[in-house]
Amino acid sequence: MQSSVKSHDSSIFYGWYIVIVAAIAVFFSGPGQTYGVSVFIDYYIQEFGWSRSLVSGIYSTATLAAGLLLFIVGRLVDKYGQRRMMLTIGAFLAVACFWNSFVVGPVMLFIGFFMLRLFGQGSMTLIPNTLVPQWFILKRGRALSFMAIGGFLSSASFPPLNTWLISSFGWENAWRILGIALIVVFLPVVYFIVKNKPEDIGLLPDHAVSKKRLAERREEKLEEEEEDEEFEVNWTVKEAMRTRAFWLILFCVSIPALVNTGLTFHLFSILGEQGVPGSTAAIILSIMAIVGFPVTMVSGFILERVHVHIVLGLSFVGQIMFLLLLTQVQSYLLAIVFAVLWGIIGGIERITLNIIWPNYFGREHLGSIKGIATTTMVIGSAFGPLPFGIAFDLFGGYTEILLIILIFPVLGSVAAFLSPPPRKQA
Repeated sequence: MQSSVKSHDSSIFYGWYIVIVAAIAVFFSGPGQTYGVSVFIDYYIQEFGWSRSLVSGIYSTATLAAGLLLFIVGRLVDKYGQRRMMLTIGAFLAVACFWNSFVVGPVMLFIGFFMLRLFGQGSMTLIPNTLVPQWFILKRGRALSFMAIGGFLSSASFPPLNTWLISSFGWENAWRILGIALIVVFLPVVYFIVKNKPEDIGLLPDHAVSKKRLAERREEKLEEEEEDEEFEVNWTVKEAMRTRAFWLILFCVSIPALVNTGLTFHLFSILGEQGVPGSTAAIILSIMAIVGFPVTMVSGFILERVHVHIVLGLSFVGQIMFLLLLTQVQSYLLAIVFAVLWGIIGGIERITLNIIWPNYFGREHLGSIKGIATTTMVIGSAFGPLPFGIAFDLFGGYTEILLIILIFPVLGSVAAFLSPPPRKQA
């Protein structure tokens, strides 16, 4: 018996292949992410003579409509499994790319944006974030950190890639090439590799060889902490919604989406009003991504040992700091400091908001629960740019809205600190 256990432990756990595919899925969400779509906006305006406000309004409305439907995607994940849904969503995202290559009017543009945001930004990040937690419990933090590599590579790759495709082949063919890449690369990888959970192939999470061994590893990890009799407690959506933690964390999810999207959308204008050139704004976005990557990796390991709601609360304190700093950025040096701080906090937020749901409510109904969270996140991102634009029209600058919006991370930090893991009554 002991020799078989040793042999089993020495092999590569299949869950790590799942992590690789999940990272690829997050990477291929790029065609539906703002950093991927934004490259096409000026070409639409030049081609059809549309105003920037019209295109922006269509994009925000389509994002909001897509966000309202993501909870349905979460339920379908629970019902049909991640593999089937990943194949379906990947195919629909390819269709969305082809659709956008034929856009000739505002209605078609709305439908195209809606599909990109629903299948790309929403579903192609939701499903991987429900798949990886099925395979890891003790090492969930590091697994999600490795998966996040796909997101960083996506945000770094798609803007220059799309720019090159458009300049080389035209914006219509650029969309078609992206659709073909999804069909030729992504769908076969999912088809041949993805399994919904380790139990489907006779394994257990974290490469455990038995439930007893899994419990022993859990006890070793937590050492002196008090243990529940049951290793992992699974909550239904209705049960989760009866807890205070569910609603407080749901509120926390919306804040980074709203603040970060608003800042990113108006960053060039914000810094321009403070005398910082646009080239520096572009450098800030690059630095933020470069800094955020290692921070996310380290945070995944830390969250295996530290309570996630404490780290989440501290991230909101950091958000308060970089918002206050942004009001004072009038030099290149302060801009770099702001970029580094923003990248650190963004890296922490990325992993904490992904790991908290499976840690709190288990794996069994994670799709439905995470679907609600992703819906909230997308809705927050849809409303993010609006208050900044209104404030600029009213006050002629951004200082006032940056100070007003501080109320959100203040409330977020309170909500996070008041949200320890819920205990399910026997």
